[in-house]
Amino acid sequence: MFTGIVEEKGRVAAFTKVSRSWQLQVETNVVRNDAALGDSISVNGCCLTIAGISANTLTFDVLEETRRLTNFSALRPEATVNLERSLRFNGKIGGHFVTGHIDGMGTVDLFEQRGSDYYLRVLCPLESDRYIVSKGSISLDGVSLTIADVAPGQFAVWLIPTTIEMSNLGEKSVGDSLNLEFDMIGKYVEKLTRSPRN
Repeated sequence: MFTGIVEEKGRVAAFTKVSRSWQLQVETNVVRNDAALGDSISVNGCCLTIAGISANTLTFDVLEETRRLTNFSALRPEATVNLERSLRFNGKIGGHFVTGHIDGMGTVDLFEQRGSDYYLRVLCPLESDRYIVSKGSISLDGVSLTIADVAPGQFAVWLIPTTIEMSNLGEKSVGDSLNLEFDMIGKYVEKLTRSPRN
């Protein structure tokens, strides 16, 4: 479980095919400090398990399904990724509950600076609309954000300069993919209120 408050931008050292899965090595300064084998780390919003620790990198095993269903398929050496350690019971919850289980991908449709802030519009599958509500929460590449505008098949968020600096969202361009995780509460409400099948 995470909060969607990115702790640092890591840098991809390598992302290679190993046997039938993939191995991701990420250079990190902050989240590596108290890391232990088996810990969960959010990498661009995906919950991954630490499989190796070295002086300046963390290594993760990545399923082929994870690579295929997320924007990991576009990761290359030197790419930046958003990193967050898992939530601790004595920690602060500054964002919202984020599981690290990606629901799908969106595409950057518009990204521009407006005054001192930034406006990001994202295209998403129409079937996702039921989870997207104005002023609701969403996780983009692991960043907890508030939805500002909603239209069929798209939504927009505002980014403050701190988010641009602390995450990789400031490096996105029109056409880039984003990992989407919809608000967990909304998904449970939908299931609980769905009419039973006959």
